[in-house]
Amino acid sequence: GDTAGCTFCHTSPEERCSTCHQRHQFNPAVARKSEQCKTCHWGKDHRDWEAYDISIHGTVYQVNKWDPTQFDMSKKLADADYVGPTCQYCHMRGGHHIVQRLSTVYTSMGMSNADRGAPLWKEKRDTWVSVCDDCHSPRFARENLQAMDEACKDAGLKYTETFKVAENLMLDGMCEPMPKDLAPDWSGQH
Repeated sequence: GDTAGCTFCHTSPEERCSTCHQRHQFNPAVARKSEQCKTCHWGKDHRDWEAYDISIHGTVYQVNKWDPTQFDMSKKLADADYVGPTCQYCHMRGGHHIVQRLSTVYTSMGMSNADRGAPLWKEKRDTWVSVCDDCHSPRFARENLQAMDEACKDAGLKYTETFKVAENLMLDGMCEPMPKDLAPDWSGQH
């Protein structure tokens, strides 16, 4: 299960080049396209692609990706001057291969109520803002980060409330645990 699920994607690119570079077309220009990230980062458990694709950044990419004057994928990421960011432009800024180094500060719903002002997060948040200020002002980046903090806080509270409702229904005998033969698989399907 681990190999087919998490470990398949979550090995280090330094250890597994084929995570991003297709085995049949080992081409950096192909690996620089956002669709490479979509291979793993979409669907019920990883909605990153959907979030990017419907964002203004994703829309700019989708509309202009065929125009080499707007997205010249032959250039190294360190030299890229795209009209909008790809996943790689932000998360692999400068062309490094450690994607997590420039990841966002939101890792899962379990982190939604973490203290974002804690020293542990300061460096990561400052780095996040510095990536955005390639194109935006630092103020704009910090305001958007604060808006995401609030959205995650609200979502975390709703997530907690939902489980409390389910727990109360169980305690009141209104529902019973799902039988093992009907338990959903990782994608939510039976």
